[in-house]
Amino acid sequence: MNTSEIKTRFPIFQHHPELVYLDSAATSLKPQTVIDAEREYLEEYSTNVGRGLYPLAEKATEKFEAVREKVARHIKAAGSQEIIFTSSTTGSINLAADLLNHTVNNGDNLIITAMEHHSNFLPWQELVRQKNADLRVAPLTQTGELDLGILQNLVDARTKIVAFTAVSNVLGTINPVQEIVTIIKNINPHTLILVDAAQATGSIPLDVTRWNADLVAFSAHKMFGPTGVGVLYGKSHLLEKLRPVTFGGNMVLDVGQASETIYKEAPTRFEAGTPNIGGVIALGAALDYIENLGPANIRGHEKNLTDHALKRLQETFRNDIRIIGPINPERHGSIISFALNGIHPHDIAHLLGEKNICIRAGHHCAAPLHRALGLDATTRISFSVYNNEDDVEKLIGVLKEIQKMFLMK
Repeated sequence: MNTSEIKTRFPIFQHHPELVYLDSAATSLKPQTVIDAEREYLEEYSTNVGRGLYPLAEKATEKFEAVREKVARHIKAAGSQEIIFTSSTTGSINLAADLLNHTVNNGDNLIITAMEHHSNFLPWQELVRQKNADLRVAPLTQTGELDLGILQNLVDARTKIVAFTAVSNVLGTINPVQEIVTIIKNINPHTLILVDAAQATGSIPLDVTRWNADLVAFSAHKMFGPTGVGVLYGKSHLLEKLRPVTFGGNMVLDVGQASETIYKEAPTRFEAGTPNIGGVIALGAALDYIENLGPANIRGHEKNLTDHALKRLQETFRNDIRIIGPINPERHGSIISFALNGIHPHDIAHLLGEKNICIRAGHHCAAPLHRALGLDATTRISFSVYNNEDDVEKLIGVLKEIQKMFLMK
């Protein structure tokens, strides 16, 4: 993959030629085609969708709904009726929790894992509090992978929902989604399963039909798209049974003061109000960009770069570095979190930033995981298509300077 050519497609590098961006797990950078798609909407046909009958409004609706079709094809859903647009992965998971609220009763249990982002922890924690249900947390192995044996033992006849991440935003662990879903469904076929795919989209090819999860959530901004747009995939037969939880314009066929309100079919009845139209259209351009590069090519590039970075970090810092996450390269995504002895991650991030190297430091919205690891914070680097081995060497060079500064080595 020609990263030099790829970087010319991302305007941020024209403004910051020395930038080494290693924080794509937080948000990916945006190619020019994505920026152009949103600007074109704002400048040329900035009208509402699903309402107007004049040509500009019809164009906006056509472009908007075309992205729904495109998302469905990209994740291999059965059809566009299974795609709900939201504000983010967080918005998608909260919507799912609200939609499934009525399925949980006193004494039921929900299962999450110890590696979840707060967005896939807090909504379920709040739901079990409201319903006086039990929240069970599946632990990890010492190598940072989900302990499938213990997870299996947590599932029983009163397990209503299981929610887990496809890729950990801290550990980089790639979970075997299809295997996990099969294990759970074999024990309790009525259990509903949600997969947080925020860190998988854009780099790991998704196949929601093969996964067989009931709900899948992800965001546009993790896959070269804009912020403010998310997706909630749901199986058609499930969405058909669910009633909306937010109410307003464009989600009804008829409203009567005395008669019953008639809601539209899914997914429109779950999208009350005016959506982020320009953002959704830009998501379509982001999907085009991914398809042009090839999801398998993206994954191969990121895997090779991650393997190289792991090797270089370990051989450079040896016993002074603790890599947080699995050692199996097939189970490792494009995220590496680590702790460098004697140096706080915030100091590392600040000093790297002064050298135009952008990384993340903290608990990465996964405080329970860090607590389980016995760490207050970690340093996290994450890769995308615009990174190469030169970025890794620049990172390591500055990390060596930082270590010498703090430890006089």
